[in-house]
Amino acid sequence: MTTRAGFVALIGEPNAGKSTLLNRMVGAKVSIVTHKVQTTRARIRGVALEGEAQLVFVDTPGLFQPRRRLDRAMVAAAWGGAADADVVVLLIEAHRGITEGVERILEGLAEIGKGRTVALAINKIDKVQSDVLLGLTQKLNEAYDFAETFMISAERGHGVDDLRKWLAKELPEGPWLYPEDQIADLPMRMIAAEMTREKLTLRLHQELPYQMTVETENWEERKDGSAKIDQVIYVVRDGHKGIVLGKRGETIKSVSQAARAELEEFLDRKIHLFLQVKVRPNWLEEAERYSEMGLDFKDGNS
Repeated sequence: MTTRAGFVALIGEPNAGKSTLLNRMVGAKVSIVTHKVQTTRARIRGVALEGEAQLVFVDTPGLFQPRRRLDRAMVAAAWGGAADADVVVLLIEAHRGITEGVERILEGLAEIGKGRTVALAINKIDKVQSDVLLGLTQKLNEAYDFAETFMISAERGHGVDDLRKWLAKELPEGPWLYPEDQIADLPMRMIAAEMTREKLTLRLHQELPYQMTVETENWEERKDGSAKIDQVIYVVRDGHKGIVLGKRGETIKSVSQAARAELEEFLDRKIHLFLQVKVRPNWLEEAERYSEMGLDFKDGNS
C-alpha cells in the first residue's frame, strides 16, 4: 500500500484558531491554547495519521505587524514554516472577515505560494449567517487562487475530518517521517514549559507580562516511574515577579498545581513540578532564550 507523508503549515492572524485546529487534528493537546493573542511562539509540530498518510502539522506563530525583536523572530518563523511546507492552510475567522492583517497575509502568500498547494479554512463558522459566509468565501477566492475551501469549527470539530482527509491526499508519496505513536516532534521539556506558560496566561489574564517565558531547566527520571521537573519563569522586571508569584504565593501555587495535573494526564504518570521566578531584564535579547523556543535569534534583527 502506498504511504504518504509531508508537512502542513497552518498560518493566519493571531487567535484565528490555529492551535485549536492543530490539537483537534492530532487528537491531543500539543499546542498552547488560550484566549490571548500571540501565545504560540515556536513552530510546534503535531503529527496526525489519516489512512496511509502521516500529516506533520507546523503550527506557526500568528502573523501580525512585528514591533520587537521577539515579534520579528516569531513572524519570520511563521513565514519560514509556510515556505518549508508541502501544503499551506490559511485560517480565517469568519466573523472578523478580511482585516488588514489578512490582506498582508494574502500579499505574503502571493510570494511564497507559487507552485505550492494552498487551502483556505474559514473557522468559527457558527458565528456568522450563511450569506455572510458565502460572500466572504467569494471575496477570498477572488483575492487568491486557493486549491480548496473548507468551512470549519476547530473548537467543535465541524469540517475538520474533511480537511484532514483532503490534506492526506495532497501530500507526496513516501515513507512516514515519524514513528506511528509519536504525536509531536518537540522535546517533552518544551511541551512541559508550554503547558506551564498556558496556565500562567489563563490565570493572569490582563496582568500577564508578555515579556515572560518559561524554560524547563531540569528533568529527572525517578526509580518509581515518576519525574521531577524544575522550571524557571523569566520576567523582565521585579514588579512582574510579584504578579507571577501573587499574594502569599497563591498565583504561582495554583499555576503549578494546574500545570502538574495536566502533565500527569499527558504523560500518564506522577510528576513533581517545581517552579521558580527569575528576573532577567534582557532575556528578550539573549540568543539562548530564542533557541529554547525554537526561534532564530537572527530573524529578530530589523
